[in-house]
Amino acid sequence: MAKAIKGIALIWLTMASAVAQDASDPKAIEIADQVMTALGGRENYDNTRYLTWRFFGRRLHVWDKWTGNIRYEDGKGAIILMNINTKQGKVWQDGEPVVEEAALQEKLEQGYRAWINDSYWLVMPYKLRDPGVTLTYVREDKTEDGRPADVLSLTFDNVGVTPNNKYEVYVDKETRLVTAWSFFTNAGDEAPRFKLPWSNWKSYGTIMLADSFGERGHKDVAAFSELPAAVFEKPDPPALPIGK
Repeated sequence: MAKAIKGIALIWLTMASAVAQDASDPKAIEIADQVMTALGGRENYDNTRYLTWRFFGRRLHVWDKWTGNIRYEDGKGAIILMNINTKQGKVWQDGEPVVEEAALQEKLEQGYRAWINDSYWLVMPYKLRDPGVTLTYVREDKTEDGRPADVLSLTFDNVGVTPNNKYEVYVDKETRLVTAWSFFTNAGDEAPRFKLPWSNWKSYGTIMLADSFGERGHKDVAAFSELPAAVFEKPDPPALPIGK
């Protein structure tokens, strides 16, 4: 039965991807593939197992991309160790385990939603061809420093926790790196809620990540091939080799 369910899920994801890609235009898909190449390529991204970052310098995430295990510290005394695929896990608040079921589930949901939001601010350029994403080539434009850019529109087909959102992503014509994005609360909105740069691209192992978004940015960004299991199992694991 488990294999059958896994097979059905794979078929569903394949169909969702096919529907979205059918709706995407060829020029947008071509540019998205060029972005992936500039970042290091799909294979290198898939082979990068662990990513860590402190979202806007506050919330710490440690993500095992292969298993879906995460460690999340909200900066307000909560430590959440969970799996983003099953949404199962454990929570500590101010050093004490959260055992009451309603409170536990509320915290796990908070951790999941924080990971959804915060990881998109780290790896969005790698997710342009994700299942359920529709890509449209919008226009030529310029970056804030006057460099020519192609602008892609991203809309979503019943994926994520906010499927009505829309993004416009600016791709540098020369480097093919993402240089800015605009966020629209609803796909039909005429004006974005904000437009922010993506900058300070650096190599982390075999891939590239950006950590600066204008006045705000991530801290302690790192990629690892190995981490102690205790990172995802204990509230007080060995110190992570970040921020040095």
